[in-house]
Amino acid sequence: MKQVCDITDSVACLTHEQAKKHKIEIVPMKILYNGIIYRDGIDLSSKEAYRFLEKSPDSFSTAPSNPVDYIDIFTEKARKGYDILCITVSSQLSTTYNVARIAADNVKTAVPDAQIEILDSANATASQGFIAMEAAKQAAQNKDLASVLSTAKRIKERVKVYLVLDTIEHAYRTGRIPKIASQMGSVLGVKPLITISDGVVHFVSAVRSSNRGISKMLEIIKREVGGNSVHMAVMHTDVSEEANNLKKKVEREFNCTELFITEVSPVIGYSIGRGTLALAYYQ
Repeated sequence: MKQVCDITDSVACLTHEQAKKHKIEIVPMKILYNGIIYRDGIDLSSKEAYRFLEKSPDSFSTAPSNPVDYIDIFTEKARKGYDILCITVSSQLSTTYNVARIAADNVKTAVPDAQIEILDSANATASQGFIAMEAAKQAAQNKDLASVLSTAKRIKERVKVYLVLDTIEHAYRTGRIPKIASQMGSVLGVKPLITISDGVVHFVSAVRSSNRGISKMLEIIKREVGGNSVHMAVMHTDVSEEANNLKKKVEREFNCTELFITEVSPVIGYSIGRGTLALAYYQ
């Protein structure tokens, strides 16, 4: 039985330590700034990217990896004898899923015995990362591709994420609201609370302060999980001190089997802005 190689993209917000520990291969998304292309997390750190975004938001954009990026890693792993599970950011938020499928079809032609499964996570940020980590744990136990894929699908149905935005200013980049509306919302100090479900972003509520947004987010999650044990990730966009404070609140209020802090990839931060705090979790 072949070993399974677990692959995901940088939107999964896994730390370098997590990726190394669980032997997860990360395909970096692209960040474009002033005509220069950077690989997310490789050529450009999150902190540097947020500085660029703050300095000149209209010069900042993002793009998925191209098929060659996936063809290269799929070919390498297949020729080394691995079966492959690739878990992508939601297909409704990015073309990455389709890019990976095109690459898989190409590699299967060149390497006929290659076994490659592409799973649309229907998620983004650490909720996607949790799916990849649980799949990797199964792969580490020498489970076959079908078993690893089954675990990934099961966790996919359990993970959730909530994000409290410090500003609505950048939200027009999602294409859901006009730029003028986001600018007006920013002037009025609106702090949106959003979630991702069924692969798309949903508005939950709006508050007038980040503290109220965090309280609302914790209230919603507490109502769902109660005293049950939970895996949880605290996420932020370049506000590490606030993230540490949120982690302390989570430690007091939840029974966490797993709890860590990670930065939201600037590929997502591009449309939610600096100052966002978020929680991804599953029971």
